Amino acid sequence: MRPLWQESGEAWQGRRGARLVMEEGCLVAVQLLAGARRARPEEPSAALRDALRQMEQYLAGEAKGFRLRLKLAGTPFQRRVWQALRKVPYGRTITYAQLAARAGHPGAARAVGAAMAANPLPLVVPCHRVVASSGMGGFTPGLAWKRWLFTLEGMAA
Repeated sequence: MRPLWQESGEAWQGRRGARLVMEEGCLVAVQLLAGARRARPEEPSAALRDALRQMEQYLAGEAKGFRLRLKLAGTPFQRRVWQALRKVPYGRTITYAQLAARAGHPGAARAVGAAMAANPLPLVVPCHRVVASSGMGGFTPGLAWKRWLFTLEGMAA
């Protein structure tokens, strides 16, 4: 299976290293990068321009969330976990175990971790806000991104 950011559709990399992929007017993937080239469509759609504007505002600390049409591809369990995670407020954290319970699966903390690793929309579905009971936990784009996002949102790392 190819990563979502290799699927067909519009793609655009913003100034701060977040690459967005749209399909049929819905955001389907966010890839957090460390200094890469910009991929620009000839004429970005209105939906992509709006997603880019919201992403750049969030990364600049000017917005605390997103109002985007999303197309979350995943298993029913993953989608339940991601929906529960979207309710965690800006600047707050939740443990894997707490998120498992909120998603209706108490005791499934490890499976929640796997759902976080499969999250195609980091930042929009804020998996950086999920922490281990013993500390920061992981983050697929890397711990440097997670620490930076904690600082952005005013959370202790």
